[in-house]
Amino acid sequence: MSTSPPRTALIVLVGLSICHLLNDLLQALLPAIYPMLKETFALDFWQIGLITLANQLTASVLQPVVGHFTDRRPQPYSLAMGMGFTLCGLLLLAVAAHFWSLIAAAALVGIGSAVFHPESSRIARLASGGRHGLAQSLFQTGGNFGSSLGPLLAAFIVLPHGQSSISWFSILALVAIAMLWRIGDWYRATGSAAPRVLTHAATAPALPEPLVRQTLAILLALVFSKYVYLASLTSYYTFFLIHRFGVSVQSAQLHLFAFLGAVAAGTFIGGPIGDRFGRKYVIWGSILGVLPFTLLLPYVNLFWTGVLSVVIGVVLASAFSAILVYAQELMPGRVGLIAGLFFGFAFGVGGIGAAVLGRLADLTSIDVVYRVCAFMPIIGLLAWWLPDLKQAGVRRVRPL
Repeated sequence: MSTSPPRTALIVLVGLSICHLLNDLLQALLPAIYPMLKETFALDFWQIGLITLANQLTASVLQPVVGHFTDRRPQPYSLAMGMGFTLCGLLLLAVAAHFWSLIAAAALVGIGSAVFHPESSRIARLASGGRHGLAQSLFQTGGNFGSSLGPLLAAFIVLPHGQSSISWFSILALVAIAMLWRIGDWYRATGSAAPRVLTHAATAPALPEPLVRQTLAILLALVFSKYVYLASLTSYYTFFLIHRFGVSVQSAQLHLFAFLGAVAAGTFIGGPIGDRFGRKYVIWGSILGVLPFTLLLPYVNLFWTGVLSVVIGVVLASAFSAILVYAQELMPGRVGLIAGLFFGFAFGVGGIGAAVLGRLADLTSIDVVYRVCAFMPIIGLLAWWLPDLKQAGVRRVRPL
């Protein structure tokens, strides 16, 4: 039986995108309420960084494990179960009374993300009908748009009504669980959710194994650059705006919403462009192309800070869909492992970066964080050494 449907299953892709929106919206509530938690629990930036680390480290460590396991034994209903962990984390966050309960809630939400991303990325590829860049972009755009809604909903719901109002978002988690259960039904019905432990025919770029490993290392370095810089904005942008320009918390949240909305737009743009013109060029232009704007950001006024953050969001976000599909084409038959590795590495780097940058902010100032992070896109120069997979051609590889 074919492992992919003959046509793009658009209804499944849209459903996955909506569920990704809900998943990442719920994930984004945590950093969006950091100013409130900082005041309520008298936290310093180091402790805020540790909350982010607990959330993203659980996701990063578990995602490759989940992806490797589901490559051989796909789990159609694991997505719904993963959302259950997120639901439990939200409810705990709503009633948390001390710092360590915040850490536990953040870890539960991270586990939910770890279970969600590898298998949902596999289903998106299965439903793509061969349009892998479009499928990944649509899937990831839902997540990024959800991330952008988190600060907006936090500004108008959680901040006015307090910590306990976080429990209201459990309704969204229940909706997502119901939708993901139905998607699991479709996945099982395709026959692709049967265990794959014997053989798996695939095609792979005609590249020697050392070059494959080198290419993966370059891709991970590019993800490192992208997500450390994103960590500086998602975790500390509101504090930067409040400190530098004296804006209100609500105004800072609206600026964060604009940035995350730009990230969603950039994610959607990157995949189809990569399908048409080649993923290497999207990766190159995205990571390195954002450098002039990051260098300017720490020194301009409030208006241009908002404009530059939007430009940075669009340009920088266009890379990840291209990176993920490029890596999946580099190692076909390992869709779950690659998705888990790259999502997990991205979350882990983001979490560690947030903790380190929080410590730097405590020791110096929040302004210094953005002056240091401005140079991260220089790592994009490594994209020069990425091979062109279209020119490399394809060959058959041994069964997995």
